[in-house]
Amino acid sequence: MQNVAETVIGAVVLVAAGGFLAYAAQTADVGRVGNGYMLTAAFRTADGVGSGTDVRMSGVKIGTVTGVSLDPQTFEAVTTLSLETEVQIPEDSDARILSESLLGGNYVSITPGASDFMLEDGAAILNTQGSVSLLDLMIAFGTGQGAE
Repeated sequence: MQNVAETVIGAVVLVAAGGFLAYAAQTADVGRVGNGYMLTAAFRTADGVGSGTDVRMSGVKIGTVTGVSLDPQTFEAVTTLSLETEVQIPEDSDARILSESLLGGNYVSITPGASDFMLEDGAAILNTQGSVSLLDLMIAFGTGQGAE
């Protein structure tokens, strides 16, 4: 009788663990690794952006940042973006780093352009605006710098 109870409890634990792993894989987009296409975008500052950061268009998640590196020639932060295949980005689109909220994390926002030509896999978004540090803004406001 004791063996049956232990077997049932073990089975319940295994099912719960499997359900948790399936949920984690789905929310982390593990199954989408091979799908989509890659773009790059270079920013003067990329504070708060790293691998796994959301890429959004009109507030809807369309991809993730898969890497951030420093370009030794321009000293800009070059981000690699993995985007869903269904979402095509016009070549004159803008990429900006925005904050979710006052205390929230940052994300890359893409504003679509009006071009009839779409960016292809491996292309770069040329129109970019880096992140704005709330601390830098408060210091500038407090010291009166930039009020010219």
